[in-house]
Amino acid sequence: MKLYFVLVFGLVLPLIRAQVPHWGPCPEPGVQPAFSLKQFMGRWFEIAKLPAQFEKGRCIETNFTLRTDNSIRVASSEILKGEVRKIEGTGVIEDMKNPAKLGITYSYVLPYSPYWIVSTDYVNFALVYSCTDVLRLFHVDFAWILGRNRSLPDATIEKARDTFATNNIDVTRMIPSRQQGCVKTL
Repeated sequence: MKLYFVLVFGLVLPLIRAQVPHWGPCPEPGVQPAFSLKQFMGRWFEIAKLPAQFEKGRCIETNFTLRTDNSIRVASSEILKGEVRKIEGTGVIEDMKNPAKLGITYSYVLPYSPYWIVSTDYVNFALVYSCTDVLRLFHVDFAWILGRNRSLPDATIEKARDTFATNNIDVTRMIPSRQQGCVKTL
């Protein structure tokens, strides 16, 4: 049994190096009540985040567009080493009774990852949370503060961090995103 845990941690931990692992299963935060997917659609800029290995650049933004089949086109971009890098994925509402719990994938072969809208006013900010359990022994958190503009007032960011903390989401390692010197990337 001991060898099993050593193998699991030896194989999995390098994959989550840049993420934020925590012991135990994922927390179950509350999400935006009466969530309106249509109001959420559009362009969002990353203001702050928990470190994520798949986001290394600056000027990160995502544009959400509702498709005719009710899936969501998710177009993200960043500037990395002076080049604009783009990726497109698909989002879905995973449970129609709880439309703030989206799932997003950037590959046909990978399952949808949670993309939960914890809170939003639709016109200024959105707080997004994602979590992946690893054998229910530990979990890897992702959390983002998004804005409709490239910056938000400090008071809004502090309130966002408090909202995450109230929902048992550890944001002590949250870092500001770099949104300076950006050109339109999407």
